[in-house]
Amino acid sequence: MFSERVIALLAPGQGSQSPGMLTPWLETDGAREQLADWSKATGLDLIRLGTEADAEEIKDTAVTQPLVVALTLLAAEELRRRIDVPSNAIIAGHSVGELAAAALAGVFEPVDAVRLAAVRGREMADACALEASGMSAVLGGEPDVVLARLAELGLDPANRNGGGQIVAAGPVDALGELSAQPPEGARVRSLAVAGAFHTRFMAPAEEALRRHAEAVAVADPVRTLLSNSDGEPQHDGAEILRRLVAQVTRPVRWDACMETLVAQGVTAVVELPPAGALAGLVKRGMKGTKTVPLKTPADLDKAVAAITEHAADVDTPSEITR
Repeated sequence: MFSERVIALLAPGQGSQSPGMLTPWLETDGAREQLADWSKATGLDLIRLGTEADAEEIKDTAVTQPLVVALTLLAAEELRRRIDVPSNAIIAGHSVGELAAAALAGVFEPVDAVRLAAVRGREMADACALEASGMSAVLGGEPDVVLARLAELGLDPANRNGGGQIVAAGPVDALGELSAQPPEGARVRSLAVAGAFHTRFMAPAEEALRRHAEAVAVADPVRTLLSNSDGEPQHDGAEILRRLVAQVTRPVRWDACMETLVAQGVTAVVELPPAGALAGLVKRGMKGTKTVPLKTPADLDKAVAAITEHAADVDTPSEITR
């Protein structure tokens, strides 16, 4: 039995974006100024991309990744203004969302997270152009049966998301075979991505990101931060940055992250925007856990209420960011 309630803050990854997702957040204090600074840091007009660009433009990996991280951190700052997050809160992010999560845990500054996301997205987009590859979601089926079928086809389980979802990645012809003959009890859905993320196909992007990461000042996290690599809490800032770089070519083990959240006694999660996907995985993989998808400022009161409920067990709450 756990003696205290624990809340987790989750940062989503690529695929969660939608046109106009920044628009309602521009009315929050300092949002335009903050986004203008991050736009200078990345060379992208984040305000225009997050308010005026259509779905086709923002699905570009080079755009999506910094835009998603920027929105997550912008909303986290507004949440911080309204309430201190309990010191026992756990932070986790999915794929590129792990950059935002690391900033929330105090490993580096938010501007570094957005800048690294821009480098990551740009370099991954370039890597996608080198060889035809892609990704498909495998929904349902026994995990061992699914993994065996992927191995048979030379595909990688790029995302093991839990809740009955494994994302396969690799050559497009192998993905076609997977779709034509899916694992027993499973269905396959092709994903609209530019290439095989979190596989060997992204090796050039990993090397480029490593060079940029060398200039980032890091600190040890001020709260529990989970790693996509194995779902385990990380305590060393330099090791966290190393894992964030290596993550580009390695599978995302979101299933392991959810297992750790359960083991740590998490009873509620707030998914930062653009929210929805991770809350859905939590509902399927962490039965009975309260989920609060923070999609617009209208949802802030719900997030504050959930955090307040969990702060009652903690004596010394601390801020979400440094």
